[in-house]
Amino acid sequence: MKFFIDTANVREIQDAADLGLLDGVTTNPSLLAKEPGDPREILREITKIVDGPVSAEVTALDHDGMIAEAAELKKLGDNIVIKIPMTLEGLKALRTLSRQGIETNCTLIFNSAQALMAAKAGATYASPFVGRLDDISVDGMDLIEQCCTIYRNYGLATQVLVASIRGPIHVQRAAMLGAHVGTMPASVIAQLAKHPLTDIGLERFLADWEKVKNRS
Repeated sequence: MKFFIDTANVREIQDAADLGLLDGVTTNPSLLAKEPGDPREILREITKIVDGPVSAEVTALDHDGMIAEAAELKKLGDNIVIKIPMTLEGLKALRTLSRQGIETNCTLIFNSAQALMAAKAGATYASPFVGRLDDISVDGMDLIEQCCTIYRNYGLATQVLVASIRGPIHVQRAAMLGAHVGTMPASVIAQLAKHPLTDIGLERFLADWEKVKNRS
């Protein structure tokens, strides 16, 4: 499973890239609004840090506006992926961009029918939001299982990009279900590397080594 980081913070992205684990980046208007500076310049800088896809979201709600924004966003870097909302106008835009050979990420997916529509419209990635479903007492990972099954059933090329990841369990379950990508905040990447038994084992190794050093 590919690891994307869900942030517009350049330092977090660089730190994740330094780990050697980063396959791509997802941003959205809310994440960009948190960072100081021109959002376009932030996106341009991000495209230079990672070789993989960088999702940049349109804010227009109509087909023509989305296509116009997409053209401007693509100027920021060759690895920019255009993030399009799951709406009827968004589906039209996905089809248009797909025919132009432009990679897309269909966002704000909350059921498997929407994921199927995104794939049929030609989306490169489909982003089901698991954490937000969990927030309303629906198991978001059930949706990931449905999406993966449907895409396999019909040999669809669209990749399931698990979004709104809240913790390591989401990542583990997504990988077991066969999701193609998981996008997560920097805090979750850090949590994935942690385990109390790892910490205890390291402490014991270091304590034993101190005993060896003190023999002389």
